[in-house]
Amino acid sequence: MPSDPARLLPLAVSRPQDALLAARSVLARQPSAYDASLAHHAIGIVLRDRGKLPEAIAELKKGVRLARASGRPERVVDVQATLGLALAWTGRSQQGLALLNRAVAASRGDLTGRVLMRRASVLKDLGRFHDAHQDLNRALPYFRRTGDTVWEARSLTHRAEVFLGLGLPGRAGADYARAEEMYATTGQEFEYAKARHNRGCVALSRGDLPEALTYFDDAGNRYDALGENMPDLAIDRCTALLAAGLAAEASQETDTALSRIPPEGGIAFKKAELIFAAATAALAAGHPADARERAGQARRLFRTQGRPLWEARTALVLAEARYAADEHSMALLRYAQQVAVDLEASGAGEAVQAHLLAGRVALSRGNMPEADPHLERAAKSRRRGPPLPRSVAWLARALQADARGNPRATVMACARGLDALEEHQMRLGATELRAYGTAHGAELATLAQRDALRRGDVRRLLFWSERWRATALATRSTPPGEDKELAAELEALRSVSRLLGDTEMAASRRNALERDRRRLEAAVQARTRRLPGSHRPGEDEFDLDELFAELGPNTLIELVTVDSVLHVVVVAGRRVRLHTVGSVSEREVQMNRFALRRIARGRPQPGEELVLKHGGARLEASLLGGAIAELGDGPVVVVPPGRFRAVPWTLMPSLRDRVVTVAPSASTWLRARRMQPPSPRRVALVTGPGLATKGAEVEPLRSRYPGAVLLSHGNATAGQVLAALDGAWLAHIAAHGTFRADNPMFSSILLDDGPLIVHDFERLGRAPYQLILAGCDSGVAAPVGADELLGLVSSLIPLGAAGIVASIVPVNDIVAVPIMLALHDALQRGAMLPEALLAARRAANDDPTAEATAHSFLALGA
Repeated sequence: MPSDPARLLPLAVSRPQDALLAARSVLARQPSAYDASLAHHAIGIVLRDRGKLPEAIAELKKGVRLARASGRPERVVDVQATLGLALAWTGRSQQGLALLNRAVAASRGDLTGRVLMRRASVLKDLGRFHDAHQDLNRALPYFRRTGDTVWEARSLTHRAEVFLGLGLPGRAGADYARAEEMYATTGQEFEYAKARHNRGCVALSRGDLPEALTYFDDAGNRYDALGENMPDLAIDRCTALLAAGLAAEASQETDTALSRIPPEGGIAFKKAELIFAAATAALAAGHPADARERAGQARRLFRTQGRPLWEARTALVLAEARYAADEHSMALLRYAQQVAVDLEASGAGEAVQAHLLAGRVALSRGNMPEADPHLERAAKSRRRGPPLPRSVAWLARALQADARGNPRATVMACARGLDALEEHQMRLGATELRAYGTAHGAELATLAQRDALRRGDVRRLLFWSERWRATALATRSTPPGEDKELAAELEALRSVSRLLGDTEMAASRRNALERDRRRLEAAVQARTRRLPGSHRPGEDEFDLDELFAELGPNTLIELVTVDSVLHVVVVAGRRVRLHTVGSVSEREVQMNRFALRRIARGRPQPGEELVLKHGGARLEASLLGGAIAELGDGPVVVVPPGRFRAVPWTLMPSLRDRVVTVAPSASTWLRARRMQPPSPRRVALVTGPGLATKGAEVEPLRSRYPGAVLLSHGNATAGQVLAALDGAWLAHIAAHGTFRADNPMFSSILLDDGPLIVHDFERLGRAPYQLILAGCDSGVAAPVGADELLGLVSSLIPLGAAGIVASIVPVNDIVAVPIMLALHDALQRGAMLPEALLAARRAANDDPTAEATAHSFLALGA
């Protein structure tokens, strides 16, 4: 603890807790009025930064009285300036500014720079960026002349925030980088953490999500180590999560931060910004009523605080929430137009969104003359800036061209917008972020699909359906590499999960392990999200002629949903035909899956076994309609949208007795089809724990595949299994599978040392060329983003798996054994996985339980 009271003020923004204790120690020694003023000043700063503003203001007022008693005018001015800033943070911005103005007028010499910087901070929060910039440029020479590195760094930090507000991320980045260097050399730990945080904001403004998340995580760790809670970090993380398409997580982030603010406490400025961020997240998550309620609350706070720019931003969220709730009134149009004017006058980047909204509302009313100028303004920035905002501008251009009846310009704008989004997507190293981020392109893809349908151009409909389907599976997200810290976290997570399998554990011990599991899952997720991308966009465009050449006798059927209407595109014999099925219903899918699960488990209800004979016909009619007449007699490749991936397709009469392959997209099937098998042809056979059969099919398979690696009975550990799978020609895994709907990236198969999750599989250099997953739910994946999949199987496709057999419902372990043996019999006769699975289904026709189990498996890939 410092014995010199003069050191308290620097300590208050470096190590706040230490400063608090030291200041109270000074006050306990009956100090002079001057020293007591310093102590109360330091306590006020710490309490202010922690959001305890009433207590902070009380301390600062004591500091002012004691400063006056000390007879030191410069001490009075210094505390008054801090008091003015604290008053502004409570929402009394005009009172705070008036006090700061008096402090500027009364200041002399080097103190003038400090007071100017504090006033600039308030002006910046009010959205008066040019005034703030002017004060900061006046303040900086004072600090440079005296060599006051800490205050120079603080001024550079504020100026960088001003540059961000003015839309100048390059200049902001330069100021932040210089400030970070200064904080590092002066031991200002708290402000150094802020500097790392601010570097993340610059990365986010450039559209570099992995770098932004890296800085935010580092700053968060530093704040935690200092015992500080920073609302700004939650706000900025919310923005990053929304850019990644993770609206639900963004809502959770803001809700958690708001719950930490006492009802009558906290920094009013930051509380209002947090509520605004929560409104934005609620809107993105599809909850317009919640968004409207929170935006109204935030707007009232901003109005009270005298922050017109923030009030205009919140008005935009209110308008978007009304539009999302299907309001298309003239009143909303006029409101959106005024919001656009207000935001444009402030130079805010959100003006693009406001003009886009006004254009949308006018279009919904059939008012093209009013829509056109707004869409024109929204489209101005389509050729500059980060890729995500560019895509929004291209969307405005596409809507404008569509309304003008210019199909060529419409599809060109859609293509350019999706190109920008692909550029954004490929900056991301995490498959999860790539998949969720495609939601930003859904409307662009739909516009192009509508145009193709209007023109009756089936080939263009197929092209545009492929353009934005399963793009996250087009290539592995990051090259393989040994991340030792990630490996250690995965190992720890596996160990904790294995311990949680003990059913005899005490409740307290279980609760502690559950907390450990959640902490480790969060650590793994955060680490993988920080990975940078490595793939250049535009390398793998869909080519229909290549598809024709590769299909041969196969027929491909691609299911496409446009405006809630299901269409089936049939590609066969170098011809492409379209069949419209009608409204989309998932009822038949769910009924058939449920019945299949019960029959396979040997517990059918009366009449449910009829599903095996007749239920598939209703399923076929609801999903394929008249397209079944075009299927011919050969193998069929089914390309469903993500929501229909786990459909028991082979229950359908037209697909029941033929080779069927299911693929996420035609492009994915084409890549898998052309994949070359590895040499030599290594085989891996794995048995996990807890199976009713103890992996009875695996031992017979060992004799059929001489030289195969067999891992079972304690040897099937994550490290050994991954080593055996890497680059194998064929792998068979008999193990329990678990699909995690809450977080598909933690779906797993159970091994001897715990669950092997999706993040483990992504560490493979190359997935097995052919993979058989004989456990439950191994083929289930979650539809996310525009039309993407996340789950065990989807993670293996970009890693080099040409074909996978996996189940879409829980299966009967005992009944699955002969089915798996029949499948391998066919493989050894030279069949590929889809043909081998047909042979296994035919061998199971005599028994309803075996038949249901066989239909529970799908051949995925090619």
